[in-house]
Amino acid sequence: MKFTARQIATILEGEVEGNPDVEVQTVSKIEEGEKGSLTFLSNQKYTPYIYKTNASITIVNDSFVPEKELRTTLIRVPDAYAAFSKLLSYYDSIKKTKSGIESPSYINEAATYGNNLYLGAFSYVGAHTKIGDNVTIHPNVYIAENVTIGNEVTIFPGARICSDTVIGNYCVIHPNAVIGSDGFGFAPQEDGSYSKIPQIGHVIIEDHVDVGAGTTIDRATIGVTVIREGVKLDNQIQIAHNVEVGAHTVIAAQTGIAGSTKIGKHCMIGGQVGIVGHITIGDYVKVQAQSGVGRNVKSKEILQGSPAFGYQDFNKSYVHFKNLPKTIHKLDTKDYL
Repeated sequence: MKFTARQIATILEGEVEGNPDVEVQTVSKIEEGEKGSLTFLSNQKYTPYIYKTNASITIVNDSFVPEKELRTTLIRVPDAYAAFSKLLSYYDSIKKTKSGIESPSYINEAATYGNNLYLGAFSYVGAHTKIGDNVTIHPNVYIAENVTIGNEVTIFPGARICSDTVIGNYCVIHPNAVIGSDGFGFAPQEDGSYSKIPQIGHVIIEDHVDVGAGTTIDRATIGVTVIREGVKLDNQIQIAHNVEVGAHTVIAAQTGIAGSTKIGKHCMIGGQVGIVGHITIGDYVKVQAQSGVGRNVKSKEILQGSPAFGYQDFNKSYVHFKNLPKTIHKLDTKDYL
């Protein structure tokens, strides 16, 4: 798909400086730009590359003043980074636009769906499931019975949506995510074996949530597991039964959250963080990567380490951690005397 500089400027409400009819069909980094590609310049340290780039079109801030001759056509906008992001979103939406019900696929006669449904081949929709308008369900997706899916939702190949799950509007479920599978509930028996505890709750995902590839969100034992509005989940995250994740919290890959933990809004949780069950984490908390959280956390705390403690305290302590062998050697040899 090709776009001219004039078309792009219209979308971005920008101003063309150069050839308005030059065409692009791909995007690139400014230092790797080739003919036919679109790039952008927002960080001043990359300014030298604009004089070398072969990109056909470069989006720049209004304030940019070239000091040398340019080979690239400019599109001037107030914020180049924001404009480039907007353009990528626009292109992505066009690329993903699909419609119709492919064959073979299956929709139970008791299921209902709205306008402009795309259902990819080999997908399954169970009984009494309700699907909203402008929903895109890619091939090889399984949607069980009694599921509710809102409007403008995209579900990528291989995702599994288990029974009674509720998904809000404008959500994106990436490949091979599993939503609503049984929680990890087993009761120890006198003979040392474990008896499964039925998981009869469900999952609620509110509006504007992204669920990364391979992420699993377990149904509640009783009640609900809740992912609040605007949450962004990276790939390969485990969210256990009865967890609640507050609005606009972001969680990086390979984090595991044990059952019945409540996480506040606007938190930032790094990769490979482990969070124990039955604790409460406040709002605006930041947890650094590979930390282990085993206690209640007040709002606005910044944690690091395993077990995690205050970020500033961790940094001060780390000076001593890394010097510990040298310190012990001094003690052993009495060099401190």
